[in-house]
Amino acid sequence: MCGRYTLFTPAADLEDRFGAAFGDHEPSYNCAPGQSLPVIPDADPSAATRMEWGLTPSWADESFDLINARAETVREKRSFTDAFERRRCLVPADGFYEWVGGDRGSGKTPYRVAFEDDRPFAMAGIYERWEPPTPETTQTGLGAFGGGSGGGENEKSDDGPIETFAIVTTEPNDLVADLHHRMAVMLEPGEEEAWLRGDPDEAAALLDPYPSDELTAHPVSTRVNSPAVDAPELIEPVG
Repeated sequence: MCGRYTLFTPAADLEDRFGAAFGDHEPSYNCAPGQSLPVIPDADPSAATRMEWGLTPSWADESFDLINARAETVREKRSFTDAFERRRCLVPADGFYEWVGGDRGSGKTPYRVAFEDDRPFAMAGIYERWEPPTPETTQTGLGAFGGGSGGGENEKSDDGPIETFAIVTTEPNDLVADLHHRMAVMLEPGEEEAWLRGDPDEAAALLDPYPSDELTAHPVSTRVNSPAVDAPELIEPVG
C-alpha cells in the first residue's frame, strides 16, 4: 500500500517539472491520509489542486476515506470505476514510506523509498467530488434508527463539496518487495499525459511496477509513524 509520502521539493521546481502552478505549496516530509494535498487533475493539468487524501465516491452517504485503489480491480470495484474512467490525476511526490513487516505500528521499521537525488515524480491517482449529506438527510438515515452514533449526524455534514483522491497501487518491484507486498504506481514522465488524457485501456496499461534499479530505500526514524510530526529529520537514514 501507500500510506505516507513526502513532497518537500520547492514549488518553483515542481512547477518546472510538471508544468503546473503550485501556488502556496509548503514542503511536507510526512504527507498522511486525511490531509489536503496537491494533485494535478485531468480537468485542468495547468494547476495543482488541493484535495483530501482518502477517496469517497460521489454516491456515498458517508465518508469512505479510501486511500488506495488496487490496479488489478480499479476498473471493476464500484468505489473506483467511475473515477478511473472519468477523473484521473497525478499525485506529485519525491518519496514514499513503507513499513517492514506490515503497516505502521509498534515494532515496525519505516523505510523511505525515493530516487537517489530526491527528484519529484508522479503517482497515479483518481479523484472524486463528494457532497456530504445534510443534517436533514442524515437524520432519516441509519443513525435515526439506532444504526449510527450521535443521533445520526455526520461529522462533515456542515461542509460543502469535498474533493478527495486515492493513489493506485500495484505489485512491488524487487526493491519494494523486501519492504511490502504493494507499492504506489509511479509514472514515467512520458506516461503522465497518457494517464491524464488517455482512454481507459491506455491508462490501465500504465499500472505496472516502476523499475527498481532507479530507486533507493533506507530506514528512517519511527517518528514518522505519527502524522502530527513533519520535519526534515524524518527522511534522514537511521541505524
